[in-house]
Parts: sequence; structure tokens; C-alpha cells
Amino acid sequence: MFDMVPFRKNDLVRRDDFFSPFLKNFFNDDFFSTINDLRGNFKVDLKETDENYLVEADLPGIEKEAIDIEFNNNYLVISAKRNESLEDKKENYVRRERHYGEFKRSFYIDNVDESKIDASFEHGVLKITLPKLNKGNDKKRKIDIR
Repeated sequence: MFDMVPFRKNDLVRRDDFFSPFLKNFFNDDFFSTINDLRGNFKVDLKETDENYLVEADLPGIEKEAIDIEFNNNYLVISAKRNESLEDKKENYVRRERHYGEFKRSFYIDNVDESKIDASFEHGVLKITLPKLNKGNDKKRKIDIR
């Protein structure tokens, strides 16, 4: 009953082997590799201490002037734009590429003293410190699992 398929898994692999090199070469082209790099948003670490919330965002290759940080209605919004160009001259051939991308992440963070938010950007890492209003006075309750 379980083997009602008229072919084996190995048959599919053999058929796929004919087209795989073409597809791999097509999608591994330089053009698609840059799109794949831009498709995902930047990575962010969030940490909570007794006094602060700490946010670290990896933004390699992005200039400090291209980063925008906003805090509104308990939402921290980080947006960045990448605009870089690469020119490669070899013999009589000129290759010119431009990479554009806009990234945006937002986080809901409650209990923040908006007037004391601090940010720094160094070596491609954005660090944001969000001081808490009620430090260490969280109303947390442990919930037991049945």
C-alpha cells in the first residue's frame, strides 16, 4: 500500500540531474547572488537588562548617513538604504554593477524612556540603548505548565 508510486526516488534524481547544472549555473550568476544577499533583512539581536533594552543590528556596507532610527508609539523602527556601485575593467571589457536595497525592521518595545534613547554605529554594527522607565519593576508572573 505504501509503495504505490510507479517509480522510485532514484528515478527522480536521475531526471533532475539533467536540468540541475543549467538551473544552478543560471541562479548562481553574479546578478542573482546580489539579489539573494539583499532579499533578507539585516540581523538584529535584542537583549534586556534590569535598566535597558539593548539592540544590535548588523549593517555591513551601509553608511551611517543612510540609517534612520525612529521610536513612535512604542515601536522602534530601523531602516537603512544601500547604494553601492562596482566597476571592473578588464582588457576591453567594462563591467559595471549597482546594488540598491532598502531594509526596514520594526520592534514593539514597551516601558521605554524616549528622551534617553542612545545610538551608535561602528564597524557595521548599530547599537541602540533604550532605557527603561520602570527599572526592575516588571509585573512578571511565572506560569506553570500542566
